[in-house]
Amino acid sequence: MDIFIVLVAMLVVGAIAGALAGVIWRGERPYGPMGDYLAGIITAIAVGLLDWYVIPAMGFSDRIRLLGIAIEPLLGAFIVLWIIRKAKR
Repeated sequence: MDIFIVLVAMLVVGAIAGALAGVIWRGERPYGPMGDYLAGIITAIAVGLLDWYVIPAMGFSDRIRLLGIAIEPLLGAFIVLWIIRKAKR
């Protein structure tokens, strides 16, 4: 059940990152709004799942895992969206 909640949360975080990318980088949507949403969602889910499984395997506590799941997917999505914009130029 916990993994389902994490996946839904990462879906929402990725959609928010895709929407905010259009606001932050105005007029620079190389693949359109749906491309931003899709890239943000895929990146957030990948980073969130990575954090979900890797952080406990490294010996960190559940608090650190939740902190990583809360912050890293959003930052990862922004970095990937920024790289997409730079690569498209």
